[in-house]
Amino acid sequence: MSEALLAADEPAPFRVENADGSAGILFTADHAGRRIPRALNDLGLRAADLERHIAWDIGIDGTTARLAKLLDATAIFQTYSRLVMDCNRDPDVPDAYPTISEATPVPGNAGLTPAEKLLRRQAIFDPYHAEIEALKGQKIYIAMHSFTPVYLGVERQMQVALLYNRNPRLSAILAGLLREEGDLAVAENLPYQVSDETDYGVPVHAERSGLDYLEIEIRQDLIADAAGQAAWAERLARLLPLAIRKLAIEKLAIEKLGIEKLR
Repeated sequence: MSEALLAADEPAPFRVENADGSAGILFTADHAGRRIPRALNDLGLRAADLERHIAWDIGIDGTTARLAKLLDATAIFQTYSRLVMDCNRDPDVPDAYPTISEATPVPGNAGLTPAEKLLRRQAIFDPYHAEIEALKGQKIYIAMHSFTPVYLGVERQMQVALLYNRNPRLSAILAGLLREEGDLAVAENLPYQVSDETDYGVPVHAERSGLDYLEIEIRQDLIADAAGQAAWAERLARLLPLAIRKLAIEKLAIEKLGIEKLR
């Protein structure tokens, strides 16, 4: 299936940590890695470009790994760069194989044929998402991402954001808890928002299955080193269980109200 793209000695398209975690949470990191298959010759990019945010979500691998360990949760990490194939996009949309990222052309993605796109999908996208389906069960789905502090010359002042589509409740609860910390600028559905057209993980894996979910975005300068990653993992490990408990209490209250109305 993938021999022509990934050599036998190249890493698998994903890794899983703590597959038997007890927390009832599945963390995903769609843009954790920045590897390029050797067959693609770095997509024609400079080595310096593959260090930048255009290639991956800087800091999210370490942050997610620490957070999953603190909560005894399962986590799955994409190995290959979003420039090879964006695993948070429907594979049929052009953005899944970006020809330009921010203001940087990606020569190796220009003029891809349907067969070339299919090869990338079979090697990278399909195995990753099949593993998510195998792992998710009835877990709370938490998509972990990071965003660049400056995009196309525009500074982003928020430090963390919660993104959502059809089901905002858990996001709203966690956003409130983060604001209560008193030292954060917290955004909701900024600098991005979730939709069926621009995302894949939350709409497909969470919303179609009726799972509660979060999509968390952390500003990259805050998690660019091990100290920042540890600090954010510890903060979220403290607040996430509170948010999940608050959601459970709300659900019980709504269920009780419905029963009382039926009497």
